[in-house]
Amino acid sequence: MLIRKPADLRYSDVTPKSIYQNRRRFLSSSLGVAGAGIVGAWALSPNAFATTKIAGTVKGPFNTDEKLTPKEDITTYNNYYEFGTGKDEPARNAHTLRTSPWQVQVAGLVGKAKTFDLDAIMKIAPLEERIYRHRCVERWSIVVPWIGFPLAALLKQVEPNSKAKYVAFQTLHDPKQMPLGGQAGIQLPYVEGLRIDEAMHPLALLAVGLYGETLPNQNGAPIRLVVPWKYGFKSIKSIVKITLTESMPPTTWNITNAREYGFYSNVNPEVDHPRWSQATERRLGELFMKKTVKFNGYGEQVASLYTGMDLRKNY
Repeated sequence: MLIRKPADLRYSDVTPKSIYQNRRRFLSSSLGVAGAGIVGAWALSPNAFATTKIAGTVKGPFNTDEKLTPKEDITTYNNYYEFGTGKDEPARNAHTLRTSPWQVQVAGLVGKAKTFDLDAIMKIAPLEERIYRHRCVERWSIVVPWIGFPLAALLKQVEPNSKAKYVAFQTLHDPKQMPLGGQAGIQLPYVEGLRIDEAMHPLALLAVGLYGETLPNQNGAPIRLVVPWKYGFKSIKSIVKITLTESMPPTTWNITNAREYGFYSNVNPEVDHPRWSQATERRLGELFMKKTVKFNGYGEQVASLYTGMDLRKNY
């Protein structure tokens, strides 16, 4: 059974009011936006976008033994506002994203700035399957068999210098490929960031696939970040630029609503979102709420990163 929305949270509850109302206005006048191209996409199967098998992966560390969320649920219930703000819209609309050719520029406070194409990215390190929990700030969660490699492996290739304290990420921004981006209600391109010790942590993953295949567009193809101890919006999709900086970089949801979305955004059941509790969550495909675990269950690995910090202020 696919739970489309937590029963006790409406979409307008988990999205800033201005964005929700903007989306309503858009839906009421959808014929004026992107026309037949968008309408035609609704006729496509949500899983119609081509993915390919990834061979030669190895079993990675830190795998949870929890039940995997069905692939259909993972690929049809998504947040990717550039392709629509409804959970089912990215799967219907993201066919317009062109993932090849693709380049990721890595620069900033590094000794060897580089631009990686997809072939080079796939050879940075052995590809691993890592089964991670993924917790959305909206109180739903999934268990995903990602395929990827440690973010640290890429960063080591560019040789961060001693002034690099943070890592900034930027997603693709192309209105021609993302015609609904103008209705997203957030500043684009989507940007995110980590402290450099978070980025170098072995849990931080650059994912290029899931369920043994390349990433579907709606899940962040062709390469995305996965930071399993943080709320899902930190795991930026479709990355095109990584910059090492000395100062804390801006992040999209903090720009949109700083009171509700902070830089660290570690999963913490003891710190409620200003508009709802974070004490419980619902796993997609399951009926009942379950207790949320601090750091999404990865505290043994990452809690030491925040020694001396007041985690109540990390939101």
